[in-house]
Amino acid sequence: MATAAATPAMVAAHRPHSRLRLCLRVCAAWDMNPPAATVTAPKPSKPKVKPPPPLPSPATAPAPTQADLFARRSNGNEGQVPKKTVTMGFERWWLPPPPEVKKPRSLYNAASLAYLGDCIYELYARRHFFFPPLSINDYNKRVMDVVKCESQDLLLNKLLGEDFLTQEERDILRWGRNIVSSKTRTRKRAGIAVYNRASSLETLIGYLYLTNFKRLEQLMFQLGFTSGASSNHIADELVSSFKKKNTSVQSQQQAAQ
Repeated sequence: MATAAATPAMVAAHRPHSRLRLCLRVCAAWDMNPPAATVTAPKPSKPKVKPPPPLPSPATAPAPTQADLFARRSNGNEGQVPKKTVTMGFERWWLPPPPEVKKPRSLYNAASLAYLGDCIYELYARRHFFFPPLSINDYNKRVMDVVKCESQDLLLNKLLGEDFLTQEERDILRWGRNIVSSKTRTRKRAGIAVYNRASSLETLIGYLYLTNFKRLEQLMFQLGFTSGASSNHIADELVSSFKKKNTSVQSQQQAAQ
């Protein structure tokens, strides 16, 4: 009977309490040639570039005069047409009739009258530049130059320097100067003082429209607003008087300096 040879696996099976010991051998070695330390080269400094010189500020345009505001192109061959004051048996009023208000100050505040006077003032400006014919862009540019608050302040100073306004009208100006408005952009551009004076002029125009239309016409004519070819010679006289007055004021300022 053949007997099988005993294998190591069989021997281990018969020895359950035997352990297989594994020996690990760790070897440590010193590197006698360490790598050279890396040296970082300094970065080249960028040359300092001098900032460009500041650009010269553009020359501010001189403030417009009354003559510049109301100057109109003339063809030189306009016919002098007599101005009619009566049409079809009725006195000609080119503005819509105002509502009958005996005491506007007791019914409306200054801002309401300035709101009304603003559109009336612009209507006078549009009528003034409507003749001779221009392009729409030219119309808008000239009207906008006149209706902005800086121009209104200029015209108001002209009125205050003349013996034209009554005491009641000066009181209306002082009343309309204290208007509180939400137009912050316009007030920042022109300044609070200029904006308030321009609003006071619009308040006076709205007040005269409600109370005395003929006086309103005199006021607007005194400012320089005209209409039609028949008034061209009047506009020329106003322009010449404005130039003389501005020349005298400039000479007085130079003498004071």
